[in-house]
Amino acid sequence: MTGRIRLTARGAGAGLLGGLLAGLGIWWNYPGLLGFGVALVGLALAAVGSLLLPAPVRASRSVRPRTVQRLGSCTGTLELTSVARRLAVQLDATDRVGADPVGIDVPPLRPGERNRVEYPIPTARRGLLSVGPLVLRRRGLAGLTEARTVLGEVVEVRVVPRVLPVRGLPSGARRGHVGADERVERGGTDLVGLREYIPGDDLRRLHWATSARTGTLMIREDADPARPHLAVVLDDRAGGHPDPDGFEDAVDVAASLLTSAISAGHPVRLLAASGAVDVEVPAGAVEDTDLVLAALAELRLSDLAGAPLSVPVRDLDVVAVVCGAAADPGPLLLEAGRAAVGVLLVVDPTAGPAPLSAVGTVLVLRGARVEELVTAWDTVVVR
Repeated sequence: MTGRIRLTARGAGAGLLGGLLAGLGIWWNYPGLLGFGVALVGLALAAVGSLLLPAPVRASRSVRPRTVQRLGSCTGTLELTSVARRLAVQLDATDRVGADPVGIDVPPLRPGERNRVEYPIPTARRGLLSVGPLVLRRRGLAGLTEARTVLGEVVEVRVVPRVLPVRGLPSGARRGHVGADERVERGGTDLVGLREYIPGDDLRRLHWATSARTGTLMIREDADPARPHLAVVLDDRAGGHPDPDGFEDAVDVAASLLTSAISAGHPVRLLAASGAVDVEVPAGAVEDTDLVLAALAELRLSDLAGAPLSVPVRDLDVVAVVCGAAADPGPLLLEAGRAAVGVLLVVDPTAGPAPLSAVGTVLVLRGARVEELVTAWDTVVVR
């Protein structure tokens, strides 16, 4: 392993001081001062010479996993193998995570030894995290020089929101395709639309009344009343989240509700209040969970103001609006109130002992952290 050799601050100081003392010794005809200056310069040169030969070390670095939930475990691994026969090798290592350096404690490497050093990658913030390059430093004689070697390419780690377990959605709640506020009891089906017959369709789904009236075979499109639509409106406007950590918890709440609903086969829709994100997942598309998490991972606070993005009528079965403590609740409550089941979840660090209230038909849940809001959802909303 070779590297670029340079003087450290100590080495540069020793060289300059040695040159100055040597010059003064010649000027004043002072052999002792001359000898001391020459010794310092010679020491600096010897330190450079001590690093001319490549370090007898083989090194590699890896980062796993490449996709991790916020606050989850992501680990960098540095593997060092000494091919020296006599002397131990001392190395320092620094990896770069985003704009921040991360120091790595590397123990001395004895001849023939192989070390595996693991170090944590911080995952406190969502998004695409650049890791690297890693820099290995080998110190020369007396720490006067160092050789720097850049190891490993820059890799990207995607930090997605945390997903906490959620019991699910209230069963049997449907608004209906015409927009009427109603609840359909468990069992049977709910007519949500008609379309023309396509060869291969189940003839039992023919809508005979409409077919007879129009002269065209029409197939009914039904929905299971026990699997209502879930729409999550995430308030991503900066004015509603004075604390960035609070916004991270709000994103985690949205991710937890959406992931649970998708896993249970519900159709879902994710809307950002600013309009920056609008993602729809049909019923049963469990594989689209990653699409929702990726959209949430890239979402940032927006400087836009105004009313939140409106939820389409066909997604007004269960609407969960997630916001911060500083958000204007009026427009958010109106949006949640359009649904058969409307819930406003507020990330509020000052939430008191009574975090549950109601405004009209809308339940209002308050909690300081995502864990408290998810618990309140399971206790109050899912009955």
